[in-house]
Amino acid sequence: MMKLEIKNGVFGYPNKPILADINFELNTGEIVCVLGKNGAGKTTLFKSMLGVLKPLSGSILLNGKPIEHWNRPQFARLVGYIPQARSLPFPFTVMDVVLFGRTAHMSAFGSPGKKDRLLADECLELLNITHLKKRTFTHLSGGEQQLVIIARALAQQPSFLIMDEPTSSLDFGNQIKIIRQVNALRNNSLGIIMATHSPDHAFMCDANVAIIHEGKLWKTGHSNDVVTEGILKEIYGVDVKVRSLGNKPECNRLVCVPTV
Repeated sequence: MMKLEIKNGVFGYPNKPILADINFELNTGEIVCVLGKNGAGKTTLFKSMLGVLKPLSGSILLNGKPIEHWNRPQFARLVGYIPQARSLPFPFTVMDVVLFGRTAHMSAFGSPGKKDRLLADECLELLNITHLKKRTFTHLSGGEQQLVIIARALAQQPSFLIMDEPTSSLDFGNQIKIIRQVNALRNNSLGIIMATHSPDHAFMCDANVAIIHEGKLWKTGHSNDVVTEGILKEIYGVDVKVRSLGNKPECNRLVCVPTV
């Protein structure tokens, strides 16, 4: 088991701290959903975990070693990043996009070999998108593009995935497909941290939750314990009822029902 850990983190920009006193850990085989209103600091947290922003104080450790002590190829082999749904500006094929994930394992002037292509095929198959292999990425739907971006990250063979609102701008059906794949990836012993605007996603993933509020990590714990009516009211300023779907195993989870 590997661990990605934050100790006493203060994150933001010089003379402009955004998050303070952040203590957090993610183990392989776990899912953590990060909740918080717009501007709470979720993206700042992720940029810091990726080494894009240097912590103002505190430390971020990957398997006990500060992330700044890992060189970039080493770090990229262990930590994958999945941004919000977006389109690439050039008309690459789906296979080309997935093979980009292998660059961390190649030399500076290397090119993908047979092993890399076989692994890319495996990632496409894992996400049930092999049929898109020869399609042009820019011609795909938003949901299909996001699945390809996930396949690209998996091709890195990381131990951890950082997902910044992976369902944003997707229709309802594609959101469900992404969440199903997140659950399947946990079963492959990946550690996943995912920002989301939907508390229901935490219930659907049976995930732990980290709530960012008022510049700090306000609440942490399992979704069933942390995502409550009172806490949702305090964070988002709306009345929400948290209800059980039922007693049958196939639907035994909580859901959020807005009061309108």
